[in-house]
Amino acid sequence: MSLTPVEPRSASFTAGITSLAGGFAGIFIGTAQGSTFTGFIVGAVLLTILTYVALLMRSKEKVVRWIILLAFGVAGYVTGGISSGIMGLLMGWFFSWFIFWIGECRYRGHLVPYLTPGQVLWHYTFRVICGAIFVFLITPILVVLPLSFNAQDFFTFTPEMLSLDPEGYSLKHYRNFFNSSDWQLSFRNSLIIAPIATVISVSLGTLAAIGLSQSHVPGRRAIMAILISPMIVPLIISATGMFFFYSQVGGFLEGTIGLSKTVVGYIKIVLAHAVLGIPFVIITVTATLVGFDRSLTRAAANMGANPMTTFFRVQMPLILPGVISGGLFAFITSFDEVVVVLFVGSARQKTLPWQMFTGLREQISPTILAVATILVVISIALLTVVELLRRRSERLRGMSPS
Repeated sequence: MSLTPVEPRSASFTAGITSLAGGFAGIFIGTAQGSTFTGFIVGAVLLTILTYVALLMRSKEKVVRWIILLAFGVAGYVTGGISSGIMGLLMGWFFSWFIFWIGECRYRGHLVPYLTPGQVLWHYTFRVICGAIFVFLITPILVVLPLSFNAQDFFTFTPEMLSLDPEGYSLKHYRNFFNSSDWQLSFRNSLIIAPIATVISVSLGTLAAIGLSQSHVPGRRAIMAILISPMIVPLIISATGMFFFYSQVGGFLEGTIGLSKTVVGYIKIVLAHAVLGIPFVIITVTATLVGFDRSLTRAAANMGANPMTTFFRVQMPLILPGVISGGLFAFITSFDEVVVVLFVGSARQKTLPWQMFTGLREQISPTILAVATILVVISIALLTVVELLRRRSERLRGMSPS
């Protein structure tokens, strides 16, 4: 198989690619200015001219890149102020790098030399598609975060925010969250319900995963399907079934045992969230048990350890990352769940997502943006812990993290 040499590309080849990138960027700028087609044409022509000029000065790459960077920044500042100037600097940095990345054939630097042009094209096209999907998924979060600092009671960016005026930003929505009795009641309920439901989910899910991992258990697949069905069945159907079931159980607990309605309400929500969290624990713990060396438990039994000692001293330390990961997923599921709570809970057990739903439906409170930001930060922190535990689990099993 022939090798493809890594050598500088012609100006026409580079300009053809950069013009497409410039036209794509021009679409967004032109749309913002009211003319999409004009933005595409201007962006394509500008990058074409810029590419030819930059490649004529290949020997002075650093100087050319600085000139492009500053030119885009100044153009953005003149047309739209500080915020546009920052966007201009970012675009200038990208295009100054992109022109020489294509023109000097640096895109082949880390690839194997026998790839065909079509394979190289697919290599980067696949990454662009993945990046586009990531941007599509992450954009709503990126919009909510700055809006939570809006000084006005709006769900849109104000002119002061777009111009980066400090007067357009405020922490009043966060203060309202911490000072409002309704928000604090829902936050306390979530902090009470989610941990208890997580403990129940982890306990039952771990035991179920260990039992189903044994080869001699009859009907393992059918039992597994039943246990993870709450993850598959539409949530509205599960919530409806729980409503009719817990209406009977609640009457029994109140009439026979004598528990108050408030306590019964918390019990119903905790059990409902535990049911929703158990599938996550089963899946993560089962995945951890796949690489578990069962000769360790047999060795412990041969040394005289009883099943409880073997579990807590031998098996549990090795599957602990999977158990904690499942617990974190169960906690997130309980903390963010709203449909089931609306069916089986009452106003005194309303959770944070329930309060957010009420705020959207009844009063359109911008405090929701602050709460959403807090939940995003909590979720990111928990998912980071999950990833660290996954890497630790792979190291314990003698695998290299990938």
